[in-house]
Amino acid sequence: MGRTKTPLDDRSIPSGSDFLQLNIDDAPARGRAGWLAARLRLAISDGRLPVGSKLPATRALAADLRVSRGVVTEAYQRLAEDGLIAGRGRAGTTVVAAPVTARPPSRPITAAGLFADPGGDVFDALREAPARIDLSPGMPDLAAFPRTAWLRAERAVLGRLAPADFGYGDPRGTPALRLAVAHWLARYRGISAAPEEIVIVAGVAQALGLLAQVLRQDGITQVAVEDPGSLGARQHLRSWQLDTPPVPVDSRGLRVDALRALGVPAVMLTPAHQFPTGVVLDGDRRRGLLRWADEGGLIIEDDYDAEHRYDRPPVPALRSLLAERVCYAGSVSKLLAPALRVGWLLAPERYRDALVSAKRSADLGNAALPQLVLAELMESGALERQLRFLRRRHVRRRDAMIAAIGAHLPGAVVHGAAAGLHLVITFAADFADTGLAEAALLRGVKVQPLSWHRQRPGPPGLVLGYAANAPSDIEQGIATIATALRHLT
Repeated sequence: MGRTKTPLDDRSIPSGSDFLQLNIDDAPARGRAGWLAARLRLAISDGRLPVGSKLPATRALAADLRVSRGVVTEAYQRLAEDGLIAGRGRAGTTVVAAPVTARPPSRPITAAGLFADPGGDVFDALREAPARIDLSPGMPDLAAFPRTAWLRAERAVLGRLAPADFGYGDPRGTPALRLAVAHWLARYRGISAAPEEIVIVAGVAQALGLLAQVLRQDGITQVAVEDPGSLGARQHLRSWQLDTPPVPVDSRGLRVDALRALGVPAVMLTPAHQFPTGVVLDGDRRRGLLRWADEGGLIIEDDYDAEHRYDRPPVPALRSLLAERVCYAGSVSKLLAPALRVGWLLAPERYRDALVSAKRSADLGNAALPQLVLAELMESGALERQLRFLRRRHVRRRDAMIAAIGAHLPGAVVHGAAAGLHLVITFAADFADTGLAEAALLRGVKVQPLSWHRQRPGPPGLVLGYAANAPSDIEQGIATIATALRHLT
């Protein structure tokens, strides 16, 4: 006897996918793309979707979940903007990076007391403090690290290395990287330097440490610094027993008249993109500063993120104008990743041998293999392509932060938007910005108070990094800061 077939009711088909056991019924009705993006991001973070794994085609996953293809496309687009996945044409969509997660704290850390009196380990403590959203300045987009280009360059380098290349090398750095840096500085910073003038260092921090040792041997015990200016740089100089008297910074940059009044032999500054205000040292101030140096002063130029500019023309490095009075330091920490610990130092000839000797005593020179890979990236054009990619990405994130500030903190004034990886906001109200930073951290958002970077009194404010965060996280972070501010004031 034949069996009657019953038409299948579409409503009885489960609206889920075997892929990650996704069940669309768990999603809010008006937030399905966000829910899907969050589930995929979690799977990448916890290792269920490791780097290199493929995602289902948008059409197939949409059919499994019984949603429009646009929902899946939008979710994938969010992950692509975060640098976690990338489309490979016919090869499909692949996981290319895992989300950056905070390190577990090595000791219990609370917001209370962290901001009020910053000690030498305050940046370590802040990095270890747990937070949902990290808006700390100085951090590039680590998810955008060019893994594929790095691996390609590494294979090329390893393929041509001789056994002798794995031995001890020149403490100044590998010839290949010193040549590549010379070419990079000529193209991007207007600096004409021979490879023999360049010392490869473990970031700007080591450059400052080496300079401090050599300057003290030369009888220099004071290095003036910008105010506001980098707390980290100030702490580093002081750790080498150098005094750091403040020189005011205004809308035109460092005040050279105030520098002259101090009577100090040296000054450290960030002329291309002043940290933290974002001001560019203007033409008159540059000429005045170079006259001061030509009369016997020494300039330490920290060119920490000059390549990241968006809405203004490039500014040449001071080193390009008066080489024998300028010590110049730069690195790839803001271009690629701080973890590489690769930077460069150019100094006047009278200090060069002493700096190489100090570098040799410190560590015998940087590791050779990362230097050679970086040289390959620079000379092949891969680093230049990465910079162009980052500029487009940073502009979107900067604009998202400015829009969020306008929406949630209408009383705040934004500074330094034309370049860099961070913004500064200041407030007219009278309150302790350390208290606002503490209140924000208690709500899961990490920021730096502007007062950290001051030696003299000034209006309250925050220093906010945008490069390492997706626009949605930036918006949530600023909204949380606004909530903290309302409760504070």
